[in-house]
Amino acid sequence: MLKQALLGVLCAAVVLSIGILIGHFGISKSSTSEPSWVKDVVKDVDENLIQQFLSEVKTSEIEQNLRELTKIPHMATSPGDEQTVQFMLKRWKDPDSGLDDAWRQEYAVYLSFPDPDKPNKVTVVDPSDAELFSVREKEKPYYDDQKHPDVVQPYAAYAPAGHPRGKLVYAHQGKASDYEQLNKTVDLTGTIAITRYGGAGRAAKAINGAPYGVIGVLVYTDPLDINDGLMSDTNETYPHSWYLPPSGVERGSYSIPFGDMLTPYLAAKDDTYRIPRENVTEIPPIPVQPIGFEDAYTLICELGGDAAPNDWQGGFNCTYNYGGPGFKEESVFNNSDVKLDIYNHETIINSSNVMGIIRGSVEPDRYVIYGNHRDSWVHGAIDPSSGTSVMLEITRVLGSMVKQGKWRPRRSIIFGSWGAEEFGLIGSAEYTEEYFTKLSQRTVSYINVDIATFANATLRASGVPSVQNVIFQASQQVSAPGHDSLSVYDNWIKYSNRTSPTHGLIPRMGYLTGAGSDYAAFIHYLGIASMDLSYTYDRTKTNARIYPAYHTAYDTFDYASKYIDPGFVSHQAVARTAGNILIRLADSLLLPLSCNDYAESLEDYLKEAVTLYEAQLQTKGISMDPLKWAVANFRREATNLNELISSSDLVNETPLKVRRINDQLMLLDRAFLNPYAFPDQYGFRHVIWASSSAGKPTFPGLADAFARAQSSGESRDWEKVHYHLSVLSQAIDGAASMLAEVI
Repeated sequence: MLKQALLGVLCAAVVLSIGILIGHFGISKSSTSEPSWVKDVVKDVDENLIQQFLSEVKTSEIEQNLRELTKIPHMATSPGDEQTVQFMLKRWKDPDSGLDDAWRQEYAVYLSFPDPDKPNKVTVVDPSDAELFSVREKEKPYYDDQKHPDVVQPYAAYAPAGHPRGKLVYAHQGKASDYEQLNKTVDLTGTIAITRYGGAGRAAKAINGAPYGVIGVLVYTDPLDINDGLMSDTNETYPHSWYLPPSGVERGSYSIPFGDMLTPYLAAKDDTYRIPRENVTEIPPIPVQPIGFEDAYTLICELGGDAAPNDWQGGFNCTYNYGGPGFKEESVFNNSDVKLDIYNHETIINSSNVMGIIRGSVEPDRYVIYGNHRDSWVHGAIDPSSGTSVMLEITRVLGSMVKQGKWRPRRSIIFGSWGAEEFGLIGSAEYTEEYFTKLSQRTVSYINVDIATFANATLRASGVPSVQNVIFQASQQVSAPGHDSLSVYDNWIKYSNRTSPTHGLIPRMGYLTGAGSDYAAFIHYLGIASMDLSYTYDRTKTNARIYPAYHTAYDTFDYASKYIDPGFVSHQAVARTAGNILIRLADSLLLPLSCNDYAESLEDYLKEAVTLYEAQLQTKGISMDPLKWAVANFRREATNLNELISSSDLVNETPLKVRRINDQLMLLDRAFLNPYAFPDQYGFRHVIWASSSAGKPTFPGLADAFARAQSSGESRDWEKVHYHLSVLSQAIDGAASMLAEVI
């Protein structure tokens, strides 16, 4: 019995000892090893992967993309648009090179179209209603592309139907000041105004004229503004060069707000509340029709009345007169009217975004969004298919890396192929309205590449100041087209540069101060750090305000491959630069966003504001000191955060510290939002980069308020100047507090 007891004790001791040894070594081993996720959490951007990406971006793939996208016209919601939807989905769902997921997202939006059975007409008619002259209804075809039955007749989207008839007058660019000047010489009541593109937005040309009694508007592109004066399609314009041929007409949306006009601040779903059509503002109140300069030449050179000022003269070999109103006595059109027969109609119709995603491995709830609209007015080789071709090549290369198991980004990447952009940035705006909260809380940055190549001279980039650094870094790693030993960055600095107090001589970036493309809703409405990239032309060699075939039937694959980017090397440079930026934003441990560059821009704006406004504001008892203090506070906090980043070994820090700093950088632009700063401008909430009519390189709300007050002299307008100073000061102070380490 005792023997059995001793044996039991001995066995128990052995088992206990073994257990202790197992426990000891097990605990020791587990205490010295890292969890499997630790390496992923501290991993930074892989420079070798970026080099691999750059090497795999192919001109041949981009060329094929563009050829496919431009086979037929693809205006929003048209059969051609549906073909591009299916093409994008097929590419993004490809098992070898597609994304993790892709889908279409529809919105029921308010669009405007011409009547295919009743073409819009512009005629000159005499008192007996005999037709003396008729404007060309469709552009002259040079190749089969322009003969396609789906080439939409030139029209002014959102201009109302109607049949105005009256004497013609020339109103230059249709600015408010142009009509004011013209009205001093000519009675505008019941007249038709002919205006040229530029100077004022499309819709404004009609909105500005209506209060003076103008009942209809014609719009054309003057050869001086687009063609460097060249006019002949025999040997000077397309198809012989990139210049606009005489019958070319720029189509466009004649609306001011962006997004669906019937559902402001709401996503345009089938059951969404819609405001009454008659409550829609900021669209033409009178009929409008765009025409080619060959017809504008006939009309303008026959006008009577006094000669217009020198700065109103254009590229025609005649004097531009105001109009009598109407034509010269010696003209064959003497005593005749211009008549517009406009049959445009509006409808609510489904338009699709195509969305795709690569899911992040460490921070899937942080998004880098890359977008480009898909719809065009006709074939749209440059606008927007150059951008879509680039986006498809970026997704092909990145998608292949993911499918092959070579890479997965730290953060999620969302790709957006926006619908109905040409009608007012509709697809992107509806997306931001539907996912307002999620995007506001989670989006790191938005990259926009709409027109990838205007021409092949140099990079052009615009964005909030915090993205300057990552754009510069990426462009330094990409070879400039035709210059293997010269980077995109070094080539860019030759064309456009500035001297920075911090960095010395650097390329000049633009700011996103208006709503020119799909970045608008992301920066102005959501306050997401945004950028817009393209390759463009040498402005010392042409006065063209944009590439000449813009929004015409001549923006085809032939035009793009012959005159815009032969060899597609500029497309490739943009794809490499934009993709490099995308990878850095998605993969960097610390977001490559600079608050110090933001401070420099605020200081530049402040310096200009003090020079322009301080002396006069002092006479009104309004002090700029709060604004000065706010900008100084922002600089101080930006410096402190930058020093914290520089002194931290973030790879060995707690992930929460890295996440906290990244959130400070990510949310910086959100701090500049004020929903009451611009109550009359839909979607504009960012007090630093809002649209401005004052034309001054400083804070937009302050500049516009000061211009109004100075013009009116009214005390209530000076109070609004004070209001905007307070809005600015508090927004900048709030942004500074975002950069502070703790409350």
